[in-house]
Amino acid sequence: MASNAAETLIGAVVLAVAAGFLYYASQVAGVSTGSGQYPLTAKFRSVEGLNVGSDVRLAGVKIGTLTGITLDQETYQAIAKISVDSEIKIPDDADIKVASDGLLGGAFLEITAGGSPFYLEPGDEILLTQGSVNLISLLMKFVGNGNE
Repeated sequence: MASNAAETLIGAVVLAVAAGFLYYASQVAGVSTGSGQYPLTAKFRSVEGLNVGSDVRLAGVKIGTLTGITLDQETYQAIAKISVDSEIKIPDDADIKVASDGLLGGAFLEITAGGSPFYLEPGDEILLTQGSVNLISLLMKFVGNGNE
């Protein structure tokens, strides 16, 4: 009888750990887009370094998640779909850029709020964007200009 109780207890612990891991993974990946969020889009020249699940930050505070990246086949721009917490109202003149956590850190989307009294509605597009900067190409331009 004691071995059955021990096996049941171990099985319950394994299931609890698995459920906790699934919850954590869904929060990090941005899979669970609940009713407390609304969608926005933005078009970028380059979203290099971003992945689905990357943070969306305003003033350094996480306010949302990158939920999808697709390619506009007419303009060859990347379309980023994000979800933002419904308590956060984004002015319609805000801009969004691809930023990084230091030299070797991961990339995230950073929103800078504008001063407009009007706010973006669910499904709207953030028009002012700045794509990611490729550090290697920047260094190559610097080195190339030094030889002239």
